[in-house]
Amino acid sequence: MNITFNELRRIKDHLPDGSIHRIAKELDLNVETVWNYFGGYGHPEGKPMGVHLEAGPDGGIVALDDTRILDRAQEILAEQPAHA
Repeated sequence: MNITFNELRRIKDHLPDGSIHRIAKELDLNVETVWNYFGGYGHPEGKPMGVHLEAGPDGGIVALDDTRILDRAQEILAEQPAHA
């Protein structure tokens, strides 16, 4: 799956507090792996999750080999009540 880097960051930025830890726990992943997935590459304990970056508009294109983290993040966002 391809997504722009900026869109991936927007998704992360809209997650409610504690979501990164929740995703890590539910998917049995290291928290730093989830941070790295969303572009926080300063977390050395994180494991690779098939995230490939290409330069381009809107922060570049991110090719995701494994969408489990993104899928879970979108499910969490869908749980949130819509704001009027």
